[in-house]
Amino acid sequence: MANPLFGELFKRLRIESGQTLRAFCLNHDFDPGNISKIERGRLAPPKSQEKLAVYAEALGLKKGSSQWQELLDLAAAEQGRIPSDLLDDELVGKLPIFFRALREINGADDEELRELAEKLRRA
Repeated sequence: MANPLFGELFKRLRIESGQTLRAFCLNHDFDPGNISKIERGRLAPPKSQEKLAVYAEALGLKKGSSQWQELLDLAAAEQGRIPSDLLDDELVGKLPIFFRALREINGADDEELRELAEKLRRA
C-alpha cells in the first residue's frame, strides 16, 4: 500500500507478525479497544517517543530499521510534527525553503519530485 497512515501500517505489521488483535494485546498488556482505535484511525498515534518505541518493539521491529523509522515518521506526520531526530538548527533554517517548495509542487509527478529533492539537498 502506498503512503499508509499510521494505523494502517500498525495493523499490517501486527498481522504480518502473525498476531491477532486480542493475542497482540494480551502478549504485550495493551488495551484492545485502544489498539483497535489506533488501527482504524479513530485514535491518534501516541506523541510519546517512549510509547511509540514500545509499540514498535511489540510489532517486532528492530530499532533503527526502516520500518521502525517509518512508523515513527507516520506518527509525527499525523500529529503535524517534524520528527525530533531531524530538528537541528541547520534544518530548521531551511524549512521555509522547503515549505515554499511544497506549495509549488501540488500535483507534481515523480520526476518533478525527484528534481525538487535534489534542489533541496543542494540548498
